[in-house]
Amino acid sequence: MKFTYQSRCTLLFLLIAAGFSSLASRLIDIQYFNRKHYQQAAKNFNTTMTYLPGGRGHILDCHDELIARSVTLAKLRVDRYALNNPELAAFGLAWDELSAQPSWNNLTEQAKRYKLRPLVKKMLRNEDQKLLLQKHLAYAVTHLAPVMRMKREDLLARIEANPKNMWFVIERNMEEEMFDRVQAVIDERKIQGFSLEKSARRRYASPELASHVVGYTIIKEVQHGNYTYDKEIGAFGVEKVLEPILAGKDGHRTSMTNARGLLITPEPSVTLPPRSGMNVQLTLDMEIQSIIQEELWAGINEHKAPRGCVIVMDPQTGGILGMANYPSFHLNTLDNIATNGINFATQMVYEPGSTFKAIAAAGALNEKLITPETPINCQQGFYKQGSLELKDHHPYPTIPMKMVIAKSSNIGIYKIASQLGMQRFYQYTRDFGFGAKTDVPLSGEVKGYFRESSNPTTFSSMTFGYAVNVTPLQVACAYSAIANGGKLLKPQLLQAVIANDGTPIERMRPEVVRQVISSDAAAKLRDCMVAVVSKDGTAFQAAVPGYQVAGKTGTAQKYDRETKKYFKNRYTVSFAGMLPAQKPAFVCVVVIDDPQTDKVARYGGTIAGPIFAKASARIARHMNLTPTEAIQNSVANQ
Repeated sequence: MKFTYQSRCTLLFLLIAAGFSSLASRLIDIQYFNRKHYQQAAKNFNTTMTYLPGGRGHILDCHDELIARSVTLAKLRVDRYALNNPELAAFGLAWDELSAQPSWNNLTEQAKRYKLRPLVKKMLRNEDQKLLLQKHLAYAVTHLAPVMRMKREDLLARIEANPKNMWFVIERNMEEEMFDRVQAVIDERKIQGFSLEKSARRRYASPELASHVVGYTIIKEVQHGNYTYDKEIGAFGVEKVLEPILAGKDGHRTSMTNARGLLITPEPSVTLPPRSGMNVQLTLDMEIQSIIQEELWAGINEHKAPRGCVIVMDPQTGGILGMANYPSFHLNTLDNIATNGINFATQMVYEPGSTFKAIAAAGALNEKLITPETPINCQQGFYKQGSLELKDHHPYPTIPMKMVIAKSSNIGIYKIASQLGMQRFYQYTRDFGFGAKTDVPLSGEVKGYFRESSNPTTFSSMTFGYAVNVTPLQVACAYSAIANGGKLLKPQLLQAVIANDGTPIERMRPEVVRQVISSDAAAKLRDCMVAVVSKDGTAFQAAVPGYQVAGKTGTAQKYDRETKKYFKNRYTVSFAGMLPAQKPAFVCVVVIDDPQTDKVARYGGTIAGPIFAKASARIARHMNLTPTEAIQNSVANQ
C-alpha cells in the first residue's frame, strides 16, 4: 500500500517536473532563440500602416502650359470584422456619449480612456450585442453621410450590399477635400470599421492633344512588407520614359493598436513623409499641337483616309514642337486605346516615295558631282538599260538638276544617284538616319529597314523612295538636317527638369549625331526644293502666303503583302517642307496613308501639300515669323 502511494507521488512529481521543464524550454525558445521572430510577429499583429503616395511630377509644354498633373484621391473601405466587434462598437458609442460633456476636451488622453473603460464595460454587460452593433452602425452612418454628401439610407445600402465581404470599398475616387472631412469625422468621432486609403490619379488638361506623345499611367499594386497599396506607374509615352524623373518617393504612416484594435496613441507613432517627383518641361508647344491636329483631322475627313500624322520640329535644336497622329485616343478615359494606341510617327513604317529623292540629291551636291544647274537627261520619260526599265509620270527632256527635284523625275534622280554610286548612296542613307532608331524618348520606336543591294532594279527603286521602309520621324529628322546646315540632330522631347519650387535643375542641349552634308550643299538643296513649291513644281498647293517654302512631295503605291504586288490604286502620300526656306524656323512633315477621295488626284502635292500649307500658315503666325516676301507675289495667289 505504502509502495503504491510512493509510486503515485513519484509519478505525479515527474509529470509536474516534465510540464515545468517543457514550459521552461518553450520560454527559453521564445525569449532567446526565436526572440526576434516573435517580436516581429507581435509588432505586425499590432501595427497598422497607411500608404502616403509621393506626388507625381507635372508635365508642362515649352511655354509652361500644364499638360498633366496628379490629383490625390482616396478609397473609403469598410472592415466588417471591426463593425462586428462589440467592444469596438461600445468604444465608439461610449466616446460619443462622453464627448458631449463640456469638460471632455480639457481632459488628457489618458484621463479620457480612464473614463471610457467603465462605460464600455457597462454597455457590453447591459446591451444586447446585436443591438449594440446596430447602434454603432447607425452612429457611423449618421456622421459620415453628410460629409460624403450622401443620404443616410444610400450609404447604409452600400454597406449592406456586401453582406458576405468582410473587407470592401464603398467609395472610390474621393477627392482630397472630401478625404480630409471624412478622415476628421472618423478620428474625432472614433468611428470604428471605416478607413481611408490615399492614391493618386493622373489628369490631363487637354486629353485629346498629343496622346501618343504624352502617354498615360496605370495603377499597379505595390507590395511593402506585409502591406499592399496602389501606385501610379508610367505605362506609355513620356509618362513611361521619364518615369525615374516624374515618380515621387512613397512614404508611410505606422500606427500601433492594442489587442482590441484601438489606437494606443492618438497620433501616428512613426511617419515617413513622401517626396514628390520632379516636374518636366517638354519641347511640345500645345498651340502648335492643336493646330496640326485640327488640320490633320480635317484632311483625314476630307480625303477619307484611315490614318495619318503630322510632325513639326525645330531644326536648330531637334525639339519636337508637335506630333499629331490619327486615329488617337482620350488620355483621361483611354477609350479606343487598343485600336488607336499605335504612334504612326514612330511605330509604323511606309515607303516614302519621292520625299526620299532628297537623299541622292544631297549626296551628289555634297560630293560636288553636280550643281542645281547641271543638265540631266530625263530621256523623255522612258529609260532602259539592260533589264532595268524606268518610267516617269510625264515625259521630260534634258532639264537642270533643280527641275529634276521640282518635277520629281524618277529617271533624273536615278541618274544623279548613279553618279554618286551605290555604296556612297547607301552611306548617305545611313548617315541621314534611315535604318536606325532616332532614339526619341518614346517607347516602342521602330527603326525601319533598307537593304544595301547590288541589284540595279532595287537600287533604282530606292533612289526614288521604294524598297525602303521609313518612319515619318526619320523623314522629319533628315529634312531638319537639310534645314539646319547639314547636321543630323537627335530628336528631343525633354526641354528641362524643374524642381517643385519652379527652379530649373537641368536644361537639355541640342545633341548632334553627325554632320551629314556641308552647309553649302544643304543651302543648294533648299534652293532646289523651293522650285518644288513654285507654279512649275509638284507642290504649288503647299505654298504659304508671305513665306518662301522649301519642300518635297511624295506619292508611293501601297504594297500588298498577300499578293506580293503593289496595289494599282492605293497610295501613301506625303509632303516634307520647311519655312522660311533660307533659314527655316520649323520643319513640317505630313503623311496621309491610303486616302480614298475621288475629289482630287491622290498625290502628295494635292493632299498632303494643302494640309502642310494650312498648318504652316497658322504656325508661322503663332511663332510671329517675319514674312520673307510680299503676299501678293506669293505662289498661292497666282
